Formats: sequence, structure tokens, C-alpha cells
Amino acid sequence: MPTNERLVALMTEAGFLDGRGEVGRKKFARAVNESAAGRAAGKRFNHTYVGRWLAGVTPRDDATRDAIREALAVRLGRRISPDELGFRSMLSVSPDVGLAYPYRPDDGVNSVAELLEADLAGTAALSNAPANVGAWHDASMAWLVDAQQRLGSGSGPKRVGASDVERLRTMRSTFDRIDSTFGGAHARNALVQYLHGEFPLLLRAQGTADVRAALFSAAGESTQLAAWMSYDAGHHGLAQRYFIQALGFADAGEDRLLAASILDAMSHQASFLGRYREAANMARAARLGTQSAGVAILTSHFYAMEARALARLGEASACDRAMGAAIDHFDRHTPGDGPAWLDYFDDAELAAELGHCHRDLGRPDRAIEFATRALDSASGDYVRSDFFVAMVLADAHLDRGDVDEGCQIAAQAFAVGEGLESARCHSYVIEFRERLAPHRQSPSVREFTASVRNTRMWSRSQPSSP
Repeated sequence: MPTNERLVALMTEAGFLDGRGEVGRKKFARAVNESAAGRAAGKRFNHTYVGRWLAGVTPRDDATRDAIREALAVRLGRRISPDELGFRSMLSVSPDVGLAYPYRPDDGVNSVAELLEADLAGTAALSNAPANVGAWHDASMAWLVDAQQRLGSGSGPKRVGASDVERLRTMRSTFDRIDSTFGGAHARNALVQYLHGEFPLLLRAQGTADVRAALFSAAGESTQLAAWMSYDAGHHGLAQRYFIQALGFADAGEDRLLAASILDAMSHQASFLGRYREAANMARAARLGTQSAGVAILTSHFYAMEARALARLGEASACDRAMGAAIDHFDRHTPGDGPAWLDYFDDAELAAELGHCHRDLGRPDRAIEFATRALDSASGDYVRSDFFVAMVLADAHLDRGDVDEGCQIAAQAFAVGEGLESARCHSYVIEFRERLAPHRQSPSVREFTASVRNTRMWSRSQPSSP
């Protein structure tokens, strides 16, 4: 039985069938040979070759794969992308794939399909790639000037409906909860595997304008989650690429608020990577691009991300203005008046963001105030977020000289966060360890380090040891 189901589906759609209604291997071999790419390949293909392709064997040379694509494209009257053929083992990916903003929706589909394929294959050039600073600027500007072409009706063999959109959103919610509870590295590969199986057929499928717009919006949400999970797992170049393509999907779906939120998430990653000026600019671009929408809760979050970047830059006055604006806009919103995917941004989350800012500005008293407020009002549904703010609280106590209290809070945070698979969590531990260094002779520090020495949180976070 054939194992390359994608190739079987394409051949069937294109009418390469024999008299019994099964895939016609000889008929397809003739079409491949007669294609321009087939003639250029310099070899003759027969039914045996086709049988191997259907069995999952990947042609070794680009010319053969091009000939197969051309034979199918001529019959189907549309372009066939490499990922549609179902070949995986000979994957060759450009190191720049996904960095360019997709000006056409089809380009975004092809880029994400290629990214997902390379991600599953563990392509080191992508999984270990650093973020590209210029790509952040280019994507921000392309979205702001609304340069993307509008969606077409789709040309694939499948038709999509509202149930397909709902299924994609439901799966995204499921993975989002796993991410928040166990960290991005825990189920990232499972999400990538799911999207790899769903996206190409869904996003190329035919459907009404409304359904396809909703589908691309849902795809933007799912791709953004793949970006977040990759970022949390420490795959920053890969995460940046997913973010950029998610931005394109949201734009194709005419979901301006989601697109701005994705830009806001890119700002978050830039701050984590120490690119604070770029982070502040992307948060401002997100706000600028949604001014006419007037969604107070979303604007509050944009100001909070800008404040986070400005605090790291040490620009206290500008940070204070951004924090004030974040609070003002948050106070104007009515619960439930924003997008559903922003429901997590509540009083606790805002207080946590402000706690980060005051810690980074060297204001431990204010940081303690807001971090304590965040923990006291937290729902407990977001384990990783609770860990982050607990570590901010521990940092602030150390900065104020409360060594005993700082160590006690950190120990409690470690107990909560031990099950998290998150590179970001380890970065918080590194910052805490750096603050511990001046107090290394304290009995409290000695007791704390002895109690956590064998935890994953401690052992995987290795600055200069206190």
C-alpha cells in the first residue's frame, strides 16, 4: 500500500488514474517525462520510479522533484509547493526562510509549511539560529503600511467551513494551557506536528471569503503560539520566523488586533534578547496600528511592553509615562470587551508587568508592592507567569537587603516551577543567582543553595556560582 498519502491525493485530484480507478503509475510516469523539468532531468522515469515515490522514497535530486511538481501543476492548473508532495527526507531549507514578511498569503503558507517541516526534522540552521534584528523592523513596517495582498478563494482540493476554524482554535487553546502550565519546551514538538499535518491543506483549501478570513486569523493565533513556545524553549531564530509569518496570517485574515498583539509579542522577545530599543519601537508600532480601534485593554498591554523595554534601558521618566498610560487604559476597560485571547491579561498580569519595571529601575519597594499584588490576586491557572513574578519578588527583596525573605520566596518559586520546561524560567534563576553573589557568605544563602542544588531550575542555570 502507498505510504505517501499526499502524493496519492494530488495524483487522484489531477486525474492520474488507471482503468480501475486506482493511481495510474504508468500514466503519471509519462506525464513526468513529458514535462519541461522532466526532459531537463536527463533520465527516463517509469512505473517503478512512481511506485517508489508513492512508497515514501524521496527523489535525491531537485530536478526530479521539480518534474513531479510540474506534471501535477499542468493538470491541476495551479502551483504545487514542495511540501505538498509529501517528501521529507531530502529537505533543504534556506537559512532565511520565514524571515521575510509574506506580502501574499500564499507565500506565508509556503513559508510556514517549510518552517514546520524543517522544525520537525530538527534542522540545526533554524533551531539554533539567532534572531535577525533587521527582520523585526521590516515586518513592523510592512504591516503598518498594509502592504499584503488580500485573500483569494483558495485553489486546493479541500473545502473549508466554520467547523475547521473552530477545530483549529480549540486545539490552539489546548496547547496554550499546556504551555502555560508546563512550559514551551514540553509540548512544542507536538504542536508543530499537529500544525504540519493541518496547515497546508486547510490554508490552501477553497472556501467563502468569510470562512477563509476566519481561518487565516485562527492560523495566526496558532502560529503565534508556536512562536511563543519556541521562544520559551530558547529557539529564538525559529520563534522570530513563526512570529513574522503569524503576523502575515493575521493580516491576511484582516484581524488587525491579533496582528498588533503578535507585534507586541515580538517586542517581548526582543526585550528578552536585550534589544530594548527595537522592543520599545515594536510596542509603539502595535499601538499606532490600532489607534482607531480604541480597545483599551489591548492598548494597556502595548504600553506595558513599551514600559518593560524602557525600564531595561534605564529611561525612568519615559517608563513612568508608559506605566501610567498602561494603568489608565486598563482602568477604562470593561471585562470581556477585548479579544478572547487576551482574557489572561487581568489585574494580576498588569501588576506583574509593573513589578518587572520597578525592579529593573532599581525601585525594590515598588517592585515588592506590585509583585505581591500580582501573586495575591493570581488565579493559579498560569504556573509559569506565577513563577516569573515570584522570582521578581525574590529579586526585589535581595535588592532591598532582605536576604532571608528573598531566599525563602525563591525556594517557594522553585517548588512551583520545578515541572516547567522553559528557557525563560532559567533566565530568571540566572538573574537571581547574580543577585545572590554579594551575599554568598550569608547563612540564609548557604542554606538556600544547599536545598536547591539538585533541582533542575538551579543546575540548568549556570552563571558564576554564588
